Order: sequence, then structure tokens, then C-alpha cells
Amino acid sequence: MADLKVFIKDLVFKNPVLTASGTFGYGTEFEDFLNIGHLGGIIVKGTTLEPCEGNPYPRMAETSSGMLNAVGLQNKGVDYFIQNIYPQIRNYDTNIIVNVAGSKIEDYVAVAEKLNDLDKIPAIELNISCPNVKSGGMAFGTSCELASEVTKAVRKAYNKILIVKLSPNVTDIAGIAKAVEDGGADAVSLINTLLGMAINSETRKPILSTVTGGLSGPAVKPIALRMVWQVAKAVKIPVIGLGGIMSATDAVEFMLAGATAIQVGTANFIDPQISIKIMQGIEDYLIRHNISSVSELVGALEV
Repeated sequence: MADLKVFIKDLVFKNPVLTASGTFGYGTEFEDFLNIGHLGGIIVKGTTLEPCEGNPYPRMAETSSGMLNAVGLQNKGVDYFIQNIYPQIRNYDTNIIVNVAGSKIEDYVAVAEKLNDLDKIPAIELNISCPNVKSGGMAFGTSCELASEVTKAVRKAYNKILIVKLSPNVTDIAGIAKAVEDGGADAVSLINTLLGMAINSETRKPILSTVTGGLSGPAVKPIALRMVWQVAKAVKIPVIGLGGIMSATDAVEFMLAGATAIQVGTANFIDPQISIKIMQGIEDYLIRHNISSVSELVGALEV
């Protein structure tokens, strides 16, 4: 048996496979398909200070080798999460991480403060990179100054593990990563979705109500892999890789590029058991290559 444990500071993950925010709900939706306790962690859907209706329909569209979404962070707010969702998931035998979103810095801080008191939530993922909201969101993730500012503010209010999710819709993602590292982030996750659009040529109208949306799935993997490699070389904190991971081979590639852990996103919509299959596939890879610990893969790309 290979050792699959990975670490972000003092937080132990039993294996490097996490589920990406927005693709796994709160975990309860997948209980009939897999044992959630077998995962390294789950990242629950984006949570805001106040309830958020999201964007009007239609807000999803299939594309070649991927999908566009413009859901827009629909959720019932952090208080609803604490009162109604948290009691249902607090006993999962895995790391439960909450994705935190906001339209201004004070919102991020307020949500982080509320989550800080939950004993079974050891970490949050700061979403400064969502392309589907009109204010905040991606704006913080495309400026080094703003990214650093929001990270510092949340760092002061939150004393557990702080992960910051980065936007690929920038010219220098390594610069943004270094800014949030300097701001106090314990890890970065990347990439969030790429800004794209789809058009119905028959009606001559956009397919999404918002015109543009976030592209995910296999189509984005080469870009995500390149960005993870660039960021891993630029920062000293752990990198969590995501973007088009559909198989164990994909996951191993991200780890070779420098990712300490990975997130499975769009693939969950195709196969609700895929995260477990990827975890098992990583273990098989280690055994086949006579590697004793998955940590030996991290950054082992030979260039």
C-alpha cells in the first residue's frame, strides 16, 4: 500500500483527491453514490453573506470537450449553511472546506468570521475568481493589489487554513499567487473557470442569459496544467490543482507539475463516483511505479 497522505500546513488529507466547489453540492447529494469519508476532502458550494439567487436561466451550456456555466453563486447564505447544512455534514470523515464568496471585502470577512467558529470546518477556500457575478468575484482575482488586500483582511479574521482560489483570466497568474501568499494564504487553488461564451446561430442570440460564462471540463486542462506549473515554481505554499481532471492520469500530471492535491469538478456531473476512481487510480500508479508516497510526485516533472 502506498502512502496517499498530503498536508497543507498541519492539516492532514488522507489522500490528495478533493471535490471542487459547485460540482459536488454539499456532499449530501452524492451519499448514494460513494463513501464521502474515502475522499481527501470536499469543498462545498460557494457561500455568501446574504442569500443569492444566482443568474437567470439558461445558465449552463454544453461545449466541445467541456461546459459553460453562469450559475452565479446561487446559495441561501452563510447563516442558512450554519443552521441547516452544517449539522447534516459535520460528521463526514473527511476535511470539509467551505468556498467563500463576496462582492466586497467586508462580506468575505464576515463569512470567514462566522465559519471560524465551526469545529468541523478546518479550512476555507476564498473565491476571488468567479467570472459569473456582476460585482466582486473575479475583480479581486485579477489585481495583485486587490487579491492581497482581501487575503490580508480575511487572514486577520480567520485563524484556520486559508486557501485562495485563483482566476485564470489574467496575464500573470504567478504574480497574483505571490500576492496572496504575501497576504497570508496557506495555499492556493487553481484554476477557476475560463471566461467564454456560446451562441445559437439559428436565433443569433447568446445561449447563456449572461452572454458569457465560465468554461470548465477537459478543454481547459492544458491551460490549467501550465498555470499550476508556473505558480508552483513561484510560491512556497502548497498548490491545489484543478481544471479538466477526468482521470487518475490527469491527476498525476497535475501533481508532477507541482500540485500537492487536486480537485475534481466537471467530471462529477458525468460520473458521480469519479473522485473515488481517481483516488484508486493514483494509488495504482504509485504501486506500478514502486513509489512509496504520493508526495514524491509533487513537482517531480523532469524539464
